[in-house]
Amino acid sequence: MPFEIIIMFTLPNLPYDYVALEPYIDEETMRLHHDKHHGAYVKNLNEILAGQEELLKMEVEELLQNLDKVPADLKQNVINNGGQHYNHSLFWEIMSPEYDQKPEGEILTAINKDFGSVEKFQEEFEKKALGRFGSGWIWLVVKNGKLEIMDTVNGDSPVILGLTPVLGLDIWEHAYYLKYRNMRIDYVKAWWRVVNWKRVGELYKEVKG
Repeated sequence: MPFEIIIMFTLPNLPYDYVALEPYIDEETMRLHHDKHHGAYVKNLNEILAGQEELLKMEVEELLQNLDKVPADLKQNVINNGGQHYNHSLFWEIMSPEYDQKPEGEILTAINKDFGSVEKFQEEFEKKALGRFGSGWIWLVVKNGKLEIMDTVNGDSPVILGLTPVLGLDIWEHAYYLKYRNMRIDYVKAWWRVVNWKRVGELYKEVKG
């Protein structure tokens, strides 16, 4: 009888080179952030779920939406590492070396409708980023048919709450401290230059569809 192959969680490749987001996000930060930090979350998640074949077969989003199936003694570690795996996988995807993209089409219409303008949306997003005490993430999600800005602490993710983010910003210090030191606001403002609004628009359409 052949052995069943258990699919484990894997670290996704960056969709661009480590230097591609220079000068806004530096190469050293990208290498440490992707290879070491994200890589560790994936490694930890696989080790935590060793022997849990049914859970290892799930996509990470499915895993986070079915935490009731995770043994109680493993649940917080799954949230921490599974959440960070999901969060970072999205984070790489919604950045691009095609600098200074602008929201267009449906996502632009929604931003204008729900926030008044792109500028007001960015102001509110930045305010949330500066107000997040300690480590966490800032998100743009669709909730009850409207765009909403929210934050999560540590490795928590909106998908745990049944929400699908279309934009997310990592504000853990490892995401920016090598270049921006304690100036989180400088990092946030620079990050807008590399947001992949084309992909954000696609994700918005998927959520709405």
